[in-house]
Amino acid sequence: MVSRTVLTRVLRNARSPRSLRNFATVHNPGPFTEISRLANGLTVATEAQPHAQTATVGVWIDAGSRAETDATNGTAHFLEHMAFKGTGKRTQHALELEVENIGAHLNAYTSREQTVYYAKSFRKDVPTAVDIISDILQNSKLENAAIERERDVILREQQEVDKQLEEVIFDHLHSVAFQHQPLGRTILGPKANILSIKRDDLDAYIKTNYTADRMVLVGTGGVDHAELVKLAEQHFSKLPVSPNPIPLGATAHRKTSFVGSEVRVRDDELGAAHIAIAVEGVGWSSPDYFPMMVLQSVFGNWDRSLGSASQLSSRLSHIVSSNSLANSFMSFSTSYADTGLWGIYLVSENFMNLDDLVHFTLREWTRMSIAPTSVEVERAKSQLKAGLLLGLDGSTAIAEDIGRQLVTSGRRMSPQQIEQAVDAVSLEDITRVAKRYLWDKDFALAAVGNIEGLLDYNRIRSDMSSMMF
Repeated sequence: MVSRTVLTRVLRNARSPRSLRNFATVHNPGPFTEISRLANGLTVATEAQPHAQTATVGVWIDAGSRAETDATNGTAHFLEHMAFKGTGKRTQHALELEVENIGAHLNAYTSREQTVYYAKSFRKDVPTAVDIISDILQNSKLENAAIERERDVILREQQEVDKQLEEVIFDHLHSVAFQHQPLGRTILGPKANILSIKRDDLDAYIKTNYTADRMVLVGTGGVDHAELVKLAEQHFSKLPVSPNPIPLGATAHRKTSFVGSEVRVRDDELGAAHIAIAVEGVGWSSPDYFPMMVLQSVFGNWDRSLGSASQLSSRLSHIVSSNSLANSFMSFSTSYADTGLWGIYLVSENFMNLDDLVHFTLREWTRMSIAPTSVEVERAKSQLKAGLLLGLDGSTAIAEDIGRQLVTSGRRMSPQQIEQAVDAVSLEDITRVAKRYLWDKDFALAAVGNIEGLLDYNRIRSDMSSMMF
């Protein structure tokens, strides 16, 4: 689950930046992504579009809820809320007014492994956007009165999230797959923590995680690389550095263990059964990242309300639709620094045939280890490339891609390189990764709703190595 705080704001012109000192520049092929590193370790990355009149600038931080403890779970998300409540030189009202006056958008979100603050503005206001982002990152006042007021806001947000069954299911799935580990905790944290987090907790999180070597300043659209580097030197040169700096893309956390287990929340009053099943997936830097993405694309997504099952070539969609086994399904491949979740999310109102729904789904999974076809693999590759490349639409989407890639892997693959990596996935690769990650493997299961017809774990587990087709 990704929490997002969105503010519509506007910015003013900043002073001329000082000259740059001590940085190295790296150029990547493809769409011109230029990368520099300041003396304190801050990475600056740009992809300029000379004729663009707007720009997106932001800071991607290699820290999210995974950097918390059980006692402080929810701190990263709480801090995201507090970032817009005023700084040493801007009150909350002044900050909002400054942004609104020039029509910019200032956004933030927290995930399990990242925290992001970014702004979209006219290209002439990029200096002001950088000034504001640096101010809220380094000088937030974190006043006790504002903290107390924000508790109720976050509790209401938690109530809204609890009404979204997809969010609930995936939080449950993480909780059982990564039991008693940081990735298993929710991003918002438990209610008790939301009510007890103090200023000292927020301040400690900033001092520990908001360090130059764990941050990337990204600019896309109407930006100039040299100018952004100068702005970075001006506004971020005083950022602290970790006592033991870890290169971007390197694992900064203890290895996570995947646990084959389940959680079931039966509620017969719900109108459907919501079921998520996942095996352990791969991390961002795994050599199997793209084969697993293609394998996920083989199954794809399906929704009966779209009425297009007969036009889809996914065998699973034909099986499910022709037998009315489900309302919809969504395959997923979620990656983290050192692990991941690969699986499927099923929604069904056919309560009497939940066992068939799961059986035929897992039968298709096991078929990938034995008899995938070149036709479905090539289709999956084409659909995956289209989805990945069409997702890079606009300066904000490109900034997201650059920031995420640099934080998670330490480098940015160009769209051409991504296309080549997907094209390189072979039928043999699909069989190999299916045997390695799916065949006869324990899985994590989260189910909510009218799930009486869902068979027990061991019976479902036997379908992970079925030879029946």
